[in-house]
Amino acid sequence: MTGRGEPPEGASGNAAGGDEDEYRSVVFDESFVRAARLQEFSAQERMGEHARAVRSLPARHLRSGSRAALALIVLVALAFAAAVYLGFRHPYQTPLGRRAEALRTTVIPLAPSGAVPGGTAAGLYANSPAAQFRTGAAGINFPMTGRTDHFSDSQVLTALTTVKDYLVASSLDPDVLTGGALRQVERLLDPDQTEQFEQSMNRPDDDGGHAQAGWLVRFDPAKVALAGSEIRVQGTLAYAEEGADTLEVVSDHTFTYALRPAVSGPQPADSASLFTVRRELHFRFDREDLRLHRLELRTSYVQAGPQACSADRTGTLRPLLAGERAVSRAPAGTDPYATGRPTAALCGALQFKTGPSAAKASEGSPGLPAPTAGSLRSRP
Repeated sequence: MTGRGEPPEGASGNAAGGDEDEYRSVVFDESFVRAARLQEFSAQERMGEHARAVRSLPARHLRSGSRAALALIVLVALAFAAAVYLGFRHPYQTPLGRRAEALRTTVIPLAPSGAVPGGTAAGLYANSPAAQFRTGAAGINFPMTGRTDHFSDSQVLTALTTVKDYLVASSLDPDVLTGGALRQVERLLDPDQTEQFEQSMNRPDDDGGHAQAGWLVRFDPAKVALAGSEIRVQGTLAYAEEGADTLEVVSDHTFTYALRPAVSGPQPADSASLFTVRRELHFRFDREDLRLHRLELRTSYVQAGPQACSADRTGTLRPLLAGERAVSRAPAGTDPYATGRPTAALCGALQFKTGPSAAKASEGSPGLPAPTAGSLRSRP
């Protein structure tokens, strides 16, 4: 040892000092011995073959540290168990997931009564009802918005903005119109409708749910090209609550395109013709759709012409171009005794109107614009 020390239980009771004080550094009392880390084996214990002279004793502070560590582990385990229990027993109900419904589509071709008029794009627009329409996305206007019973003003505006984005992507984007990109349309759809959308693009079918025109406006780039970047648009948007957690938006817009044949080489200036598509779409939003800027397209009602009544209405639109006529004006008869998929279809009669007065003549009731190309009559 280095210097004088004190036993664990304090100094000795001999206050006078004396000879005892001289040996205090080398003589230890019983409490000091008990506190030692090493303890000598007895003579009998040291007689063993491999016996050691001393054995180690556990220190008191080590035993206390072990107990503290064990207590800490128990507390952590109890806290974790309580968190898991409260996580399963929290008072808030988890909202039930609602799957989006499949889109229902109706596509009606509009057949011309004579040859399709041709001319320059500017001249055709100026002498059609589309002369009064705005150009591009400027023709898709919002109504006056306000909160509903269960949706705030900002949520209503989000729904209308998402619908406008969808209309622009699916009706005005040149890459979509000419059979190119589709991602900008698909990304706005509820994921539950992605499979139906992809099947409609890759394997269209006339089954009321897989027609390409139900989702977007698309032409065959091998046959039709845009005669200019200008597209005339007119229509309305309306919204209403469908329930405490559902908002519905209805769009009704007429799009007029200037088209020409897709042939190489220079084109005559008067080879353009107009093609009109009226799209009435019903959208639905839940709160998750609003948060993620996506929509559910529920129904799609489309009128498009000039086309032949016999035109395939499942894939890309089949416009009749300048100078062309509809070969057949009436669909084939229907046999009610025939089995298999029904083949009956509607076909509209397209009547061309010219002059600025045609715009006023084609106007319907407020919020429901009439087809720009003329009147529509259903055929048997």
